[in-house]
Amino acid sequence: MPRSQSAPVSLLSVSTAVPDTVITQAEAKDLARTLFGRRASAFERLAPVFDNAGIDKRHIVRPIDWYRGDHGWKARNDVYLEAAEALYIEAARKALDQAGIAADEVDGLVTVSTTGIATPSLEARVAGRMGFRRDVERVPLFGLGCAGGVSGLATASRLAAGREGKTILFVTVELCSTSIRLDKLSKANIVATALFADGAAAAVLRAGEGGLAAIEGGAEILWPDTLGIMGWDVEDPGLGVIFDRSIPPFVEENMAAAVEQILHHASQSRGAVKRYTCHPGGAKVVAALEQSLSIAEGSLDHERAVLREYGNMSAPTVLFVLKRVLEGGMPERTLLLALGPGFTTSGLTLARA
Repeated sequence: MPRSQSAPVSLLSVSTAVPDTVITQAEAKDLARTLFGRRASAFERLAPVFDNAGIDKRHIVRPIDWYRGDHGWKARNDVYLEAAEALYIEAARKALDQAGIAADEVDGLVTVSTTGIATPSLEARVAGRMGFRRDVERVPLFGLGCAGGVSGLATASRLAAGREGKTILFVTVELCSTSIRLDKLSKANIVATALFADGAAAAVLRAGEGGLAAIEGGAEILWPDTLGIMGWDVEDPGLGVIFDRSIPPFVEENMAAAVEQILHHASQSRGAVKRYTCHPGGAKVVAALEQSLSIAEGSLDHERAVLREYGNMSAPTVLFVLKRVLEGGMPERTLLLALGPGFTTSGLTLARA
C-alpha cells in the first residue's frame, strides 16, 4: 500500500554520533583470529572477508579488550543501555541544535533500535535529561534491522504530516558490537565481525515548507519466504546473527522491480530520481545495487566512503550517507533505500526544498 501524507513534511536536520573507541580493520581481523582461533583452519578460509569488506576502521562502544571477555545477556544489555542512551542524547541534541528547535517544542519521538532491549524504551529513559514534554508522542520501533533508518524516517514523516507545524524527532541507535556472538565460530559470525559497528543518527522533521529537503513518500517491500536471509537468532549468551551469503545476488536480481514498486507508491518515475542514497550493507551489496539499478560503477561514492570510515552500523548508516549527500548539495530528487530483515527493502523519496 502507498504511504500517503496529508501535509507536506520538511527535513530540517540530520545528525550523526559515534562512540569514541576506534578499531581498524586490521585490529578487528586480529581480534577475530584470537577469538575464533580454536579452529584456525576454518577461520583462515574465511579471513579474506576482512580484506574485501571495503572498511578501513569502525567505532565500537567498548575498548577492544572488553570483547575478549565472557559476557552474558545481562552484561551485554547493560552496556547497550548505557551506551545507547548516551548516543541517543548526543545525536538528538545535535539534530535539534541544527534545526534551531528546543526539546520541549518536539511533538513526537520515533526511535529505532534492534541491538538491545530497553523497556522503558530509549526515548523514555532519556526524556528527563533531554527536556521533552510530558505529553510528547512516543513510537519506539524494534526488529527493523538495517532497514530501520528508512522505515523509521518514513514513520516519522507520516506522524509529522498530521498537522501543520507538527515537529518530530527521529533517532536510531544500533550497537552491533555488543550483540554479535564472538564465542561461536560460524561464517555468519565472522562476516558480522568484519562488517558491523556502532553508531547513531537523528533527524528533525516538521510539517510545512522549507528545510533541507521535502519528504515525499515511499513504501516497504517484503519478499515472501525470505526469513532466513537476515536477522537475529536469540541464543545464549547473546544474539546469533543470520547473514546469508545470497544477499548480493538476491539484491542484484530483485531490487530493480522493488524500486519500481516503491516509486509507483510515491507517484514518481525512475527518470525523476537524480541519485540513489543507499544503505551500504557491504562492498558486495553496494556493487549489487549499482548493477541492479543500472547505474554506473562507482556512482554510490558516498555509500562506499561511509562504509570505509564507519563500517555497517545497521539502521543509522543510511542517514550517515544522506548527511554526506546533503552536504554535497541536495539533488533534485533522491530515493533513500535500505534492506533489512524480513527480507525487506524500504524506500522513501526526498526532493530539493
